[in-house]
Amino acid sequence: MATLSRPATAVVGAGHWGKNLARNFAALDALSAICDPNPETAAREAEKNGVSVRTFEEILEDDAIAAVAIAAPAELHADLALRAFAAGKHVYVEKPLALTREDGQRMLDAANADDRVLMVGHLLQYHPAFEALREAVSGGEIGKIRYAYSHRLSLGKFRRAENALWSFAPHDVSMLLALFGESPETVTGAGGGWVTDGVEDEYRIDMTFSGGGRAHVFASWLHPFKEHRLVVVGEAGMIVFEDSHPDPAEKLRLYRHEISTGQGDPVPAKKDPEPMRYADHEPLKRECAHFLECIEAGRTPRTDGREAMAVLDALLKAEGA
Repeated sequence: MATLSRPATAVVGAGHWGKNLARNFAALDALSAICDPNPETAAREAEKNGVSVRTFEEILEDDAIAAVAIAAPAELHADLALRAFAAGKHVYVEKPLALTREDGQRMLDAANADDRVLMVGHLLQYHPAFEALREAVSGGEIGKIRYAYSHRLSLGKFRRAENALWSFAPHDVSMLLALFGESPETVTGAGGGWVTDGVEDEYRIDMTFSGGGRAHVFASWLHPFKEHRLVVVGEAGMIVFEDSHPDPAEKLRLYRHEISTGQGDPVPAKKDPEPMRYADHEPLKRECAHFLECIEAGRTPRTDGREAMAVLDALLKAEGA
């Protein structure tokens, strides 16, 4: 294995999303190996990134490999992560953390017991526009949040092994919990499936918080157009993060609308939107770099096991579990 300047990381699962992890860890001079059950996929991504193909067992036995980045199906997350922790590795795992509270807690406990980093790929927490939004909210730019909603909608990619709740909504729930700064008091949810029996193509989540705020998520892959939009309504303003907007300058906008409640019916005074500045960085590269920095500095990731457990709990409650 070539000498790397960052903690050596093996990507486990190099398919639809794992190939992007491999590309970014390679760009950060941290990629050490590729592991995938499909030999052709493994060989292609290993050659593309100048590393070797290894089995998972070989990765676990190699003391030079400090970490694994898991982009396998969610039902495999717990088993793969627990084996990695037992081998002394740090673990990055794609969302969701796990599919049950028991598996999630086992992963969190193993990371804590072995003093290893556990980080979950709640990607949009590392989007520069969301970082700017979160900073504005925490800094009081729009006052206390009254309500927020997130839409994650598109036509496809259709899944058969997991529904829209588990495929799409983890990102939105993670962002909303970060903005409210707490876990919700109540969570309800419902969805419907039409394409594949037993698999919901759309899902809706409602959450309430102790401070009186409310949040809603609408996730669907059976929708006529793509829309990735987060709206936050506060006492003194409103912010829209529209990641699907084609113009980067319009992705993040502040609205300073005012409402007069002096006499008679409340009357809104509409203001023009104000574009908000944010850094121009690739979110996934920032996320991968954060994982490596946490290993190097012994820090807790922004989306660590505890944050991921709060998201997992909300998803399970939305499903009635």
